[in-house]
Amino acid sequence: MNHFELKGGELTCEDVPLAGIAEAVGTPVYVYSSATLERHYAVLRDALVGEGLGEPLIAYAVKANSNVAVLRTLARLGAGADVVSEGEMRRALAAGVPPERIVFSGVGKTRAEIAFALQAHVAEINVESEPELRLVDAVARELGQRADIAIRVNPDVEAGGHAKISTGKAENKFGVSLAEAERLYATAAGMAGVRPVGVACHIGSQIADLAPMEAAFRKLRALVERLRGEGLAVERLDLGGGLGVPYFNQPAPPSPDAYAAMIARVMAGLDGVQFAFEPGRMIAANAGVLVARVLHVNARPEGRRFLVLDAAMNDLLRPAMYDAWHDIRPVKPRPGAPVAYDVVGPICETGDTFTRDRALPALEPGDLVAFMTAGAYGAAMSSEYNSRPLAPEVLVKGADFAVVRPRPSYDDMLAREQGAPWL
Repeated sequence: MNHFELKGGELTCEDVPLAGIAEAVGTPVYVYSSATLERHYAVLRDALVGEGLGEPLIAYAVKANSNVAVLRTLARLGAGADVVSEGEMRRALAAGVPPERIVFSGVGKTRAEIAFALQAHVAEINVESEPELRLVDAVARELGQRADIAIRVNPDVEAGGHAKISTGKAENKFGVSLAEAERLYATAAGMAGVRPVGVACHIGSQIADLAPMEAAFRKLRALVERLRGEGLAVERLDLGGGLGVPYFNQPAPPSPDAYAAMIARVMAGLDGVQFAFEPGRMIAANAGVLVARVLHVNARPEGRRFLVLDAAMNDLLRPAMYDAWHDIRPVKPRPGAPVAYDVVGPICETGDTFTRDRALPALEPGDLVAFMTAGAYGAAMSSEYNSRPLAPEVLVKGADFAVVRPRPSYDDMLAREQGAPWL
C-alpha cells in the first residue's frame, strides 16, 4: 500500500497535489510519503513481533534511500540502520539513529571506516572475509577496544530479481562459505580485538519467493547449532533483507506476515538469539515517486512516438542499469484512448530510455507524469551526468511538504571544483 492516490482528478501524495509540488519546486523532483514509510516499517515490525521473534533489530538499509529526513522518520519509530560506508554511518547518526542500533556491512571496509565505526560504538561489524577479520582485530587493538562482530555467510543460494542484485551464490563477492564461517568464528573467539557475537547473511534484493530465503535460513540455523556445539556463544542472527515489493507489472511478493511466519517456523526452538533484519526496498520503494514534465512528443513518420521528459537516467538509473519496470502515471489524467510511447530523457545516449512501446494515456508537452515505486534506489543512485543538477527531494506529511534536499544551482555545482595552478 502507498499514499499516492487520485483525488479530484489529480495524483496526490497524502493530502498534497503533486502538481502543486512541481509548481513550487520544479521538475524533475522526488516526492516521499511519510505515512507510507511509517506504515511499511510498522507492518514489518508487527509481523515479526507477532510471530514471537522477540524484539528484533530492524536495521533499515540506508543504501536504498539515504536522505536524512527519511532516516529520521524511521529512527523515530525505533528503526536502526544497516550501513555500508562511513558516509552512510554519518547520515544515520545525524538522523538520530542510536549507534547501538547500527550494523556496519560491506566487503571493502577501510581502516579509517572501521576506526570510525569503533569510535562510534556501533552494534556490530559484519565481517565478510578473513583479511577483513584480521584488519578489524588490528584496528580494535590499536584503539584499545574489542569489536563485536558477526561473520557474514554466503549460503550458496540464488535469489533476487536481477543477476546484479543477487548476493548469495558462491560466485558472488559477499561473505564466506559455511565451512569457512565456522573456522573464522572459532578463530575470532581467540582474538584480543574482536568478540564474535553472531552470524549474518543476505542473499539478494527484490526476492519474490520465500523458498530461497528459507533454504538460506535453515543453513544459518544449522551453523548456529554447530557453533554452539563447539562451545561458542552465538547471541545474534542477522537474516538480512531482500523481500520484494510490487512494481505494478509483477505478481505480489510474499507479505511481511508470511515472511515472519516462515522465519518463526524455521527458527522454532532456537533460543537465546536476537534477530536482526536489513530491509530497504520494502520500506522505501512504494513511499516515493519521481515527478517529471513532458518536454516534447516526437512522432516519427514510421509510427514511433518518443515521449521526451525532463527526467533522465541520471535521475532514475534503474531502467538503464537493471531493465527495471516502473509504472508511469499522468498526474492529471486526460480522457481518451491510450497511446504507445517510447519514454526517454534528454541525456545523449540511447541508454537514456525508461521504457519502449508503453501504452499510456495521451500526453502533451507540459503535462506531468509520476514514476511510481521510485523511493528506493532512485535518488540514492542519481548523479550529475551531463552536468545535470540532482533532482530535489521532498517529504510530505499530511497536508504539508518540505524540501529535504534542494536542487543545486549551476553555481553550486561549479563551486565544488577548482582550477589547477597552471591553468
